Amino acid sequence: MTIDHESVPRPGGPLSARRRLGTELLERPAAGPRARPAPQVGRHRRPLRSRVALPAGLLGCDVLALAAAAALTVPGPPPLAAALLGLLLPLNLAGGLYRSRLTVSALDDLPGLAGRAAVSTSFAVTLAACLGRFVPGPAALFRFAGLLTAFTLLACLGRAAAYALLRRARRRRPSPTLVLGAGQLGQRIAAVLLEHREYGLRPVGYLDSQPVLLAPDAPLRLLGGHDALESQIRRKRIHHVIATEGAADDAATAAALRTAARLGCRVWVVPQLREYAALGRRGTDQLWGFPCLPLERPAVRRPGWVAKRVLDVAAAGFGLLLLSPVLAACALAVRCDTGPGVLFRQQRTGLDGQVFTLLKFRTLRPSNEHESATRWNISQDHRMGAVGRLLRRTSLDELPQLWNVVRGDMSLVGPRPERPYFVMRFGQAYPEYQDRHRVPAGLTGLAQVNGLRGDTSIEDRARFDNRYIESWSLWQDAKILLRTAVLMLHPDGS
Repeated sequence: MTIDHESVPRPGGPLSARRRLGTELLERPAAGPRARPAPQVGRHRRPLRSRVALPAGLLGCDVLALAAAAALTVPGPPPLAAALLGLLLPLNLAGGLYRSRLTVSALDDLPGLAGRAAVSTSFAVTLAACLGRFVPGPAALFRFAGLLTAFTLLACLGRAAAYALLRRARRRRPSPTLVLGAGQLGQRIAAVLLEHREYGLRPVGYLDSQPVLLAPDAPLRLLGGHDALESQIRRKRIHHVIATEGAADDAATAAALRTAARLGCRVWVVPQLREYAALGRRGTDQLWGFPCLPLERPAVRRPGWVAKRVLDVAAAGFGLLLLSPVLAACALAVRCDTGPGVLFRQQRTGLDGQVFTLLKFRTLRPSNEHESATRWNISQDHRMGAVGRLLRRTSLDELPQLWNVVRGDMSLVGPRPERPYFVMRFGQAYPEYQDRHRVPAGLTGLAQVNGLRGDTSIEDRARFDNRYIESWSLWQDAKILLRTAVLMLHPDGS
């Protein structure tokens, strides 16, 4: 089902060379500064009121507009209006009509409001006709057309009023903002924000790792390099971070932006190439004509993450109950094969670099703790008996990790956890490796279902794990679990 963490991942090249590399890594001292696990990052959140005020206000405008339109145009049973409301609001939510934006305009919302209202009204009319609540005819259809028109106009008027109040509030209390990149584009963005306070962003300074000469009378100062991002966010209570001049393509800046997002900041990227605005991706914004691309919020801060945790606990708990006879049989077989100590406990690195105790069925008894923590591969160890080989080949030795999922140490889907010793080594060799710890470790993951198990590339695994984190969704978790179930039908023992 999952990757075996005692196997030897390869950086690439022939198998013999990969094994030699593993031996060298174990024998030679670490070069350079000691790599640390990803630090725990305390979240510096924006005030709750500022994060929910606009979405809640827009939602209220739509509810009031629909209620008023229904009362004016379709006097009838309240359940019909309630059904229409139940259809319309989720469609608007899925269409991004309740998200926070820098540039707000009721006219920009008009096509989306009218289109989704038309779909909801059509469905409600069809449902009411099928249930026999009214007989379709010119008069009834005319009333529903009036409902659609009235709702669209009232919703637009309500949003125009809400946006006017929002601009006024933004001018009075703009949010502290850091600008990454003090070059020409960064200075122009800062000037725009200082002049146009309706965006609600108050730049407090620049961060740039390159030496930059600012004019003596410049309104903002250079506060340090990218390594000063976290301290400046905490010190100045920053709510927004804007990266300019392609800074997001730099590995160090990309890491800094991830840190800012984990701290609760809203992160934006202003690319040098303005054609990015033509991509038409949902969420693209603009600052006084400059395209502004929002970075997705961290997966653990998205609304669906709560549902993921609930599903993890429910599925893992049900799995423990359902598989209890299998667990008991495995435990008995291990007890007969290796003696006392059925469960094997090992330290692994999980969310934010925290170390937890991972559970497995014991497949062999290591000679000492050092071997358990630093030996790469035991799949060909002569000390392993027939029971151990069977458990490893079928991945049954991983089943106790369902308890780790229930406890909250792990998730069903996520990057596979590694031992701290190898986390340090891989973090030195592959800069993106530490980014895997942005989410809890998993029983299975995107890398594993793409064949990156056993003796495969660590660099590729890190790339797939980070891709999973950045594109996370509940549906992606479901796909990975389904693919894992298919792979379990063809166990290879890796």
